[in-house]
Amino acid sequence: MTPLKVVPGLLRVAIVLLRYRLDELVDATHLFRPLKFVRPLLGRPVVDVRPLSRGARIRLALNELGPIFVKAGQILSTRRDLVPGDIADELALLQDQVSPFPGDQARAIVERELRQPIGQLYASFDPVPLASASISQVHAATLHDGRAVVVKVLRPRINERIARDVSLLHSLGEMAQRWHPNADKIRPLDAVAEVEKMLENELDLQREGANASLLRRNFISGVDLYVPEVHWELTTAGVLTLERVTGLSTDDIAAIDAAGIDRKQLAAKGVRLFYEQVFRDNFFHADAHPGNIWVDPTRKEEPRFIALDFGIMGSLPEADQYWLAQNFVALFERDYARIAKLHVDAGWMPASVRLDELEAAVRTVCEPYFTRPLSQISLAELVVKLFQTARRFELTLQPQLILLQKTLLNIEGVGRMLDPDIDIWAVAHPVLKRILRERYSPFRTMREIRKRIPEWFHNAPQLPELVRDALRQVAVGEQRLLADADELSHQRHLVRKLMQMLGSGLLGSTLIICATVMWTFGQQHGPLLPLGLGACGLLSFVYGWVRR
Repeated sequence: MTPLKVVPGLLRVAIVLLRYRLDELVDATHLFRPLKFVRPLLGRPVVDVRPLSRGARIRLALNELGPIFVKAGQILSTRRDLVPGDIADELALLQDQVSPFPGDQARAIVERELRQPIGQLYASFDPVPLASASISQVHAATLHDGRAVVVKVLRPRINERIARDVSLLHSLGEMAQRWHPNADKIRPLDAVAEVEKMLENELDLQREGANASLLRRNFISGVDLYVPEVHWELTTAGVLTLERVTGLSTDDIAAIDAAGIDRKQLAAKGVRLFYEQVFRDNFFHADAHPGNIWVDPTRKEEPRFIALDFGIMGSLPEADQYWLAQNFVALFERDYARIAKLHVDAGWMPASVRLDELEAAVRTVCEPYFTRPLSQISLAELVVKLFQTARRFELTLQPQLILLQKTLLNIEGVGRMLDPDIDIWAVAHPVLKRILRERYSPFRTMREIRKRIPEWFHNAPQLPELVRDALRQVAVGEQRLLADADELSHQRHLVRKLMQMLGSGLLGSTLIICATVMWTFGQQHGPLLPLGLGACGLLSFVYGWVRR
């Protein structure tokens, strides 16, 4: 039952939704349907909303409901598996800008968090904020050594306000889950849980600082991407101090041209940066809109980007990262059969899916695109349509992949804004091939094996017992074996196969361990002997797999 304390908030939400003619959302709550009969008494919005799309009406309603609802809308715009595409596009346009809170309060929060007077922390601290958002605001400051910084401060009592609004969202989600006819498709409680998780992450500025620090380390050269330095001695969960940077917004084309920057080179670099973050580092900026990605105006010959706002970052499980990379390569090479097989091998679809039907569906989506010049093909749009088509085959994807899809849309949008004629395929394909060649090379594999040798030696004494237990389970089984001669013959055949597979696996493991030890410690043997042993070990593994 909905707590009485959230009823006034629910009533306000219902009134705003009705004023913006979002009757479907009010019907989903069931409780406030009677309010539709008093719509003329509820007042009218500033603009005439009747000719607007549902996405635009939702965006305007969230703006009226307040900053936390705006932030929730921004977060949901990244989850196109939970929100229809037309609504997600409108939610992405929400601007998280609210009135600033007084500078004296910001100073007091900084002093409380860092436990020192503001004069000891900074040589100067500007009480007038540079920017103000629903969760935090940013102030300019100067360190005692003269370096310019920005100080991000959480709004006063923001934790309490977010807890109250999230409770309201939970109540709305529970009503929609109970009464909405399509609740199983829109999954309102999943949407609320995603908003809650993202808001919790953004309330921890130390986490955002850690994200910035890792991204800076991944691009430490600063040639293609510059990330501001984090001043950890002036950072807590409630205060974040970053190096102050200046730049041009990526959508300010006139300013970029006036600075004499080669936009074509910059656009190609942006696409390369996306694939390097995702497939080389497995850590990518997942909120890469023009306000968070600037252009360095001082770099004309070798243009570079500047990254800001590290509250929403993405990463993928190693397995998903590998399968996704292989899918991209197959897509670049128009190998539809491989795309279908990869989706099943990755576990994104059940093994019962007919590969020929899935291949035909992929071909149906892709072929119309390949009739265009490559420079006119939107890779992001194609990936979105592939995911939508694959849902008919019971596609199950983790939220990180949906976040990646949204980031790809943003990056491609920035690239085409800078260079409308950019050939995304020509830029992305060689970069991805190079990254995969380096990431899965034999030498990298040997280095990974070398790292795991201590763990293998630690577990080696348990191996005979594991083999014995496996053989016992095969021989006895959890079900009693039938005394039928044919069945017993079949069981003996399976045992022989298992013995061969285990023998090949043990031999392969031994050869690879010996090769790695020789590679690490036996430099007098040269590289040929350990490489030969490693190759024999891999062949033994392959033989055991085939026998399986």
